[in-house]
Amino acid sequence: MQVHRAADVFIICSALEIFTFLVYARVILSWFPANPNGALGQISRIVYQVTDPVLLPVRRALPLVGPLDLSPIVVVIGLQILMSVVC
Repeated sequence: MQVHRAADVFIICSALEIFTFLVYARVILSWFPANPNGALGQISRIVYQVTDPVLLPVRRALPLVGPLDLSPIVVVIGLQILMSVVC
């Protein structure tokens, strides 16, 4: 039973790390204009589709800070806390 638990924790931790990477990728991709039909546009679309379900509710809950979007910072901090507890 211990082996299954270790495998489950490994999968959860890996998923959290991948999602953290995708949030960072989204921030970096937002700095560059992308042609929606180009390769970068397609990658951006996938990254946005994966990260939007978490980032959008956080963005709505945060107060506006000028043109800055602080939701990725809040989400990454939350992911780091979650990883420190689970992993």
